Amino acid sequence: MKAQKTAAIILAAGHGTRMKSALPKVMHEIGGRAMIAHVIDAAGALEPSRMAVVIGDHAPDVGGFAQSVRDGIAVAVQSPPQGTGHAVMQALPALEDFSGAVLVLYADTPLVTPQTLRRLADEIGKGAAVAVLGFRPENPGAYGRLKLDDKGSLAAIVEAKDANEEELEITLCNSGVMAIDAAFLQKRLKDIGNKNAKKEYYLTDIVALARKDRKSCAVIEASADEVLGVNSRVELAEAEAVFQNRMRNKAMEDGATLADPSTVYFSWDTKIGKDVLIGQHVVFGPGVVIADNAEIKPFSHLEGAKVAGKASAGPFARLRPGAHLKTGAKVGNFVEIKKAVIGEGAKVSHLTYIGDAEVGAEANIGAGTITCNYDGYNKHKTTIGKGAFIGSNSSLVAPVSIGEGAYVGSGSVVTKDVAPGDLAVARGRQTAIKGWAARFHESHKAKKK
Repeated sequence: MKAQKTAAIILAAGHGTRMKSALPKVMHEIGGRAMIAHVIDAAGALEPSRMAVVIGDHAPDVGGFAQSVRDGIAVAVQSPPQGTGHAVMQALPALEDFSGAVLVLYADTPLVTPQTLRRLADEIGKGAAVAVLGFRPENPGAYGRLKLDDKGSLAAIVEAKDANEEELEITLCNSGVMAIDAAFLQKRLKDIGNKNAKKEYYLTDIVALARKDRKSCAVIEASADEVLGVNSRVELAEAEAVFQNRMRNKAMEDGATLADPSTVYFSWDTKIGKDVLIGQHVVFGPGVVIADNAEIKPFSHLEGAKVAGKASAGPFARLRPGAHLKTGAKVGNFVEIKKAVIGEGAKVSHLTYIGDAEVGAEANIGAGTITCNYDGYNKHKTTIGKGAFIGSNSSLVAPVSIGEGAYVGSGSVVTKDVAPGDLAVARGRQTAIKGWAARFHESHKAKKK
């Protein structure tokens, strides 16, 4: 069957007062990315012809952010808020002349998947006027119930407060997410009324209008986790936990080994190759790419970093943005790498800071080495050639270059370039004063008597 053409309307006008935050609710992050961006990405995977986001006038930055996530997204403003039906009305001009399935999504429901949205849209392609995404929570409580007819089609959405005892026994509940035939939406949305206690226009009434017109309505089901809505910090943490478990499972299904999955944390864009070993308590910030056969050892933190095949980092390593470990490179415990390339087979084994640098293949950087890259105003680069050896506790004051195969003696402060094959020693000359220690001890012992 040919894929159903889609458009998407994302509702993001809520105030989110229960978050108790100056940041708009939909801008709070899951996996290092704003909730609204997750929803835009999920809808975008269906390659929709149109997309619109409905915001409140209290949070204009949400619209600008949405446009930064996806080019061409339309922004509509709902002011004042008068219900979900009214919100969709504000977005209709962006869908003028569109024909197909209109997905109505919520920016605070960030875990819905493209696969589920495709199933929902396909129900419109099969002839339904409305398709609603249902789920079965452990406690249906105040959720609206999805009442089915004898053929399994959606007969009605019954709000819990209006349900009789029999209807309250229904376990299939309304998530709010739905797909609506564009022509039907354009024709009938205006007929949704606001004769209710809150004087609001509820999009769920579209089902009753469809049934009145003798049009079919469909239901598809998703897990409760997938349609988890975020209205508080507690629910934000619950959504983060679901997201992390998804990412952990995907990494393992794709061929990575996680020594203790529950202690590994991913970002929304983390890319992990096959036969990668990831130790306990590893955190991936945004922008990390780990190639096949690499190893990330326990208690390491990576952000904006690339790790090539057979390279390793950790334990207790920190790879900051711009860090790039090439094939077979080793970064060990208590090493920090920032905006630096560590060449093939190079070793930075312990207690070292390498920033704004390029380290050549097979070079060895001793413990306690520091590239002094910042002069208080500007950053400067350190270049370390292939096969060079930097002795322990050395300070390389950038800009400086250590040539191929050169040696830097331990404890040196290097301020000038070192030619290939040379030895640089830049430290105070050792002096021995015969008998000084014995005289020192005798003098101080006498003073204590």
